[in-house]
Amino acid sequence: MTTIGATLIEPGWVRYGGDGIINLTQHARVNPLRDILTQSGFVVETVEDAESLVWGKLVVNAAINPLTALLRIPNGELIARPSAHKLMNLIAQETANVAAAIGVHLPYTDPVSVVESVAERTAYNKSSMLKDVLRGSPTEIDAINGAIVTIGEKENVPVQLNRTLWLLINAIDRTENFQGKNSIANEKVFQPEFAAARWQG
Repeated sequence: MTTIGATLIEPGWVRYGGDGIINLTQHARVNPLRDILTQSGFVVETVEDAESLVWGKLVVNAAINPLTALLRIPNGELIARPSAHKLMNLIAQETANVAAAIGVHLPYTDPVSVVESVAERTAYNKSSMLKDVLRGSPTEIDAINGAIVTIGEKENVPVQLNRTLWLLINAIDRTENFQGKNSIANEKVFQPEFAAARWQG
């Protein structure tokens, strides 16, 4: 798992988007990779619990990605805008509560400070979800906030914020994907006068 920010420019070319940490599980076969990454200047940490790593990154992605996609802003703007900053922190805590409910121990003790740190370190980076929305591609919202909602509801943990983000991004997904695949829709489907004319005709 990594929190390093990067943007794919084209095949073989990546724009560096900010510092982050690479987390690896503890295993003998992973040690050579850990050594290579460390020698290359990356910050590498190892943990025993792989599920902890997955949820650790999920907390970050759930709090940052949907908000940047909805607001059309790079990661750092979530810190610069007070309302967005507060919402990001609340989502991080809500997601951490779901993890705790199923017995997952996150690889950090303070989810809010970790999410803030990632947003600051990758301030100029556009999240993958923002890039998906901008190009009209399907997002990973179902696998991120959608999964959190499903688990949270099963465990009777409040997930209102994650549910709201899930629904809003899915609304964008459905709208933009539909527009991109249908030339008539792309031009007229959201024009009230056009819709009225079709029904009258």
